[in-house]
Amino acid sequence: MKNLRVTTLFLILAAMFISATPAQASAYEDMLLAIRNDNENVVTDLLRRGMDVDTVSPQGETLLMMAAREGKPAVVRVILAGMPRLHARSPIGESALMLAAIHGHTEVARMLLDAGAPVNQSGWTPLIYAASRNRVDVARLLIGKGAEVNASADNGITALMMAAREGHLQMVLLLMEHGADPKVVNAAGHSALSLAVSRNHPEVEKLLRRAGVTN
Repeated sequence: MKNLRVTTLFLILAAMFISATPAQASAYEDMLLAIRNDNENVVTDLLRRGMDVDTVSPQGETLLMMAAREGKPAVVRVILAGMPRLHARSPIGESALMLAAIHGHTEVARMLLDAGAPVNQSGWTPLIYAASRNRVDVARLLIGKGAEVNASADNGITALMMAAREGHLQMVLLLMEHGADPKVVNAAGHSALSLAVSRNHPEVEKLLRRAGVTN
């Protein structure tokens, strides 16, 4: 049922984009280029001329999500001034903060948090995203803003499990220093230790065993 809703939303968004007038399509293309180039003047002008700050792409990403993924602080600042929906998530469940986190855009992540973007949410979280790519600075920022270290995604995976699976020793250390529980298991029965072992990350395995983890 969830997949049906996501597919339906995507088709609606795609239809809206396809049916746009040439002028609207041109403005959208100008906005995309401005975001990529971090051109705050063009973004400001397009929003001032009436473009909805919550305009979405055919993939369901808002302007804020696109700017966050690209790591463009100047553009993010302009878009935030337009009061976008900070809780918005794409059809695959990604928020602007999650995209900033996974790509390691610390400054953008800080701007989003200061504007009120949720650091905790159901399902995949910004911290789990940061852990997956070893974005230590972003993870430290998120934790400082109250990120739940032991929060889990729908499949039960935590930030610590993700870091251990990918062999990110520094991330594992950071998470454990802030209370990450290495004994938690996910829906498939895997723990941070078993994931580290299965992926052949001996340093992470050694660290977890020193912490008293046995399985």
